[in-house]
Amino acid sequence: MQAAIEVSDIHAAYGRIPILRGVSFNAMQGEIIGVLGYNGMGKTTLIKTLVGALRCTAGKIILSGTDITALPAYLRSRRGIGYVPQGREIFPALTVRENILTGGFSTGRPADELIEVATTDFPQLGRLLDRKGGALSGGEQQLLALSRALAGDPTVLLLDEPTEGVQPSIVFEISDYLSRKAKERNLCIVVVEQDIEFLTDLASRVLLFSKGRVVREVDRNDGDRPRVIEEFFGLHA
Repeated sequence: MQAAIEVSDIHAAYGRIPILRGVSFNAMQGEIIGVLGYNGMGKTTLIKTLVGALRCTAGKIILSGTDITALPAYLRSRRGIGYVPQGREIFPALTVRENILTGGFSTGRPADELIEVATTDFPQLGRLLDRKGGALSGGEQQLLALSRALAGDPTVLLLDEPTEGVQPSIVFEISDYLSRKAKERNLCIVVVEQDIEFLTDLASRVLLFSKGRVVREVDRNDGDRPRVIEEFFGLHA
């Protein structure tokens, strides 16, 4: 089976300051993988490099068998990269309806269909369709950001800190939603997160990230997974 995304020895920097130092991993269709690590270790830089917001200075990014390393962000989006950034970055002056439609514009799907899918996934958005995005709670904005990203029919969805500033009830809803969508759409999901419980429950594999590198990978079926993660963070059961 062909990987949905293959990342081979990628490097990235801010000016002369190297951040990513040879990151490699792959993820299959329908698989959810997590990226876990302390702040300042390069996790957000990794997502920005995959989405095309930051230039990859070395290495390759292969999406569904096609090299997208040199493509700008908008072409990566059209090829199948979906993105929910840290802080959500919905359009605050646009309504919920308009935010969803901007996400699905490139697909050519009818507006009514895009809205129906979004409100079926998250019924609470149905009563908020005419409300400005900036007037929503943090949790509601996160649901909107997910709906907007999925409206573009991505094959790979990149999420940066999706539980940040979100109430526990919606965190559970997000976890359930992502699990279902990975199966229903055969969607590959890469999640950067600091909530260990959320990520280990959701992801089949977790990449432990430190100083711009993947230092270890732990599988859900690995009996030592809890111990390895605890040791990585210096925790004690």
